[in-house]
Amino acid sequence: MKRILSLLIICGFTTTVCAQTVNERLAQAFKNFEDDTQLRSALSSLYVIESKTGNVIFDKNSRIGLAPASTQKIITSATAYELLGKDFTYKTELSYANPIINGVLQGRLIITPSGDPTLGSWRWLQTKEDQVASRIVNAVKKAGIKSYAAITVDNRKWNTEAIPDGWIWQDIANYYGAGATGLNWRENQYDLFLSSGAAVGSKVVVEKTKPWLYRYSLESQATAGAKGSGDNAYIYFPLDEGKGVIRGTIPAGETNFTISGALPDPNYQFTATIDDSLKHFALENRYKNVDNPYGDDTKRTVIHTEVSPPLDSIVYWFNRKSINLYGEALVKTFAFQKKGMGDTDEGVDLVRDFWKGKGIEAIELNMVDGSGLSPLNRVTTHAQVTVLQHAQKQSWYSGYYLSLPEYNGMKMKSGTIRGVKAYCGYHKAKDGTEYVFSFLVNNYNGSASSLIQKMYKVLDVLK
Repeated sequence: MKRILSLLIICGFTTTVCAQTVNERLAQAFKNFEDDTQLRSALSSLYVIESKTGNVIFDKNSRIGLAPASTQKIITSATAYELLGKDFTYKTELSYANPIINGVLQGRLIITPSGDPTLGSWRWLQTKEDQVASRIVNAVKKAGIKSYAAITVDNRKWNTEAIPDGWIWQDIANYYGAGATGLNWRENQYDLFLSSGAAVGSKVVVEKTKPWLYRYSLESQATAGAKGSGDNAYIYFPLDEGKGVIRGTIPAGETNFTISGALPDPNYQFTATIDDSLKHFALENRYKNVDNPYGDDTKRTVIHTEVSPPLDSIVYWFNRKSINLYGEALVKTFAFQKKGMGDTDEGVDLVRDFWKGKGIEAIELNMVDGSGLSPLNRVTTHAQVTVLQHAQKQSWYSGYYLSLPEYNGMKMKSGTIRGVKAYCGYHKAKDGTEYVFSFLVNNYNGSASSLIQKMYKVLDVLK
């Protein structure tokens, strides 16, 4: 009995020493990191806990709010699981409110959006543009409609301001800066094909867009850069006309060099696309009415419902590919489901309220969007680790964990905006100890690639 007791004491002592060793090694690694000249004007925060016990392994600046960039997505996605449920699906309805006389709808086809960010997305077979259009065409034909006045999107329950506070002008016309509306189409994204001359400084020419953009054109002011210089071209939305501008450079000697932009008007792009699909099947929008475009809400006949993939699948792509649109759509969806109006500010308030009930002070989640793209966001590493640890105890955790990418041999979400680099997630060490961590760096200097390797060196202590 005494021998067993002695062994237990030794094992307990060994565990304590190992924990202290990791703590000490992290402290030294983090000190070396902060002393690097690349961090001389930076503010960094690292918070690490042992996931099973919640014991703090390392804490530096964990209650200081920093810009989290895309690591904010781990908060939005966990909130989505809690407020909506892993099996939640979006439902977009096609209906009409006026009578049909001899095949002529005496009014408009009406789309009632749900905020679905996957409508027309290429990531699932059932959501692809041609699949959606085909189902809508079949539903209209089955309803006996041969002509109609127009297609109208009923956005009355959605805030039409697509861009959250603080997004910068350089971002918002490019694919990663696509804002969310009640109706989103093709992830509110299009591809732009450019060609450049052989000489550096030569003009870059717009070849085409995919899909064709309705009511919108693009003017290239971009030039050819050195070969191998990569994509340094940006699209800028027009302020008062339907023409965007491309500025910057792409490598010289390129043909069909592709960059992606944000649709300036996804609602119109969707209705025009469907309208063209219907015309292809000899269905016309020739009846003209001047009534309320939405008709009588109480007399609507729903003829088709588009159903999205489940939330679990949406979160997978949201975190794996860091799709900002999904984050903005989810935040608006929280407000729509709980308050009856899809609004970013209301949605963010719901995020803070939920986590306040889990012990995170509202001031630790000073968020203005759902994706982390805005440099106005301020989140603490303590808050992020608390969210990650909470997720481990939930029935939806397996899908959440699967959604996280792998970097440096660790399951973690990354985040990058100008002057910001961040990682947060989970890691199981060789000795079986499981850690939850968040590592945020703001206002570093020098190259991001150099900083990343230095951050990895700190996190390697957990291996």
